[in-house]
Amino acid sequence: MSRSYFHLHLVSDSTGETLINVGRAAAAQYEGISAIEHVYPLVRSGPQLERVISEIKAAPGLVLYTLVGGDLGERLETACRETGSPCLSVLQPVHALLQSYLGAQTTARPGAQHMLNAEYFKRIDAMNFTLAHDDGNLPDDLEEADVILLGVSRTSKTPTSIYLANRGLKTTNLPLVPGVPLPPALEAAKRPLIVGLFASPERIVQIRQNRLLSLNADESTLYVDREAVADEITSSRRLFTRNRWPTIDVTRRSIEETAAAILDLYRDHRLKFIAV
Repeated sequence: MSRSYFHLHLVSDSTGETLINVGRAAAAQYEGISAIEHVYPLVRSGPQLERVISEIKAAPGLVLYTLVGGDLGERLETACRETGSPCLSVLQPVHALLQSYLGAQTTARPGAQHMLNAEYFKRIDAMNFTLAHDDGNLPDDLEEADVILLGVSRTSKTPTSIYLANRGLKTTNLPLVPGVPLPPALEAAKRPLIVGLFASPERIVQIRQNRLLSLNADESTLYVDREAVADEITSSRRLFTRNRWPTIDVTRRSIEETAAAILDLYRDHRLKFIAV
């Protein structure tokens, strides 16, 4: 199936993360069509906007923007009408709904969601903790973690941990390796939510083979043997069941979907922990 492409211009007075997420989520719904992204972050002055407009004129397409200060949004929309490029303020409908509901006027603050507040520093602290405790490192202070992820090699523990850290959760991940005992501190851990990750043997073998290929390593090893991998996964699931740890099958889940499921589990876990 041949693919078609269109230019997607994302103009932001902040980092552009909101626009990127919205644009990709919407474009993903159209099979066989891909967006050529043009991202313009930190657009807060007339000269900066003029450079953006010149690029839109050179490659007309769809324009999404989040410009909350001054008349930059109006100037962008005028230029887009002249070039025939559909243009939409992504936040304007949300602002209008909030204003109607709250009965209050907005205060234009570009990048306000990225202010250096307590939540921001909480995420930084969680990220530092998570990176220091990746792949079984520093196992003696597991009680300080918010979440502990367990799973055999290639069950997306590290990227899931980093995603959770970006949401403010201190996350430790421990690999389950045949013949290697788990750290004693795990049994004593009461505060953290412990989650077991697993996937189908076929999926694990495929990922491990790709990993070995990228390293130019020998593939004649139990690491990618289908029966050996199946035994690893079976043993891990028995461990999870024995300890009554919640589990997530990551075979067909994205990192975001896995993290969302863990966040739901964590909310319930914290309520129970606080109630005790």
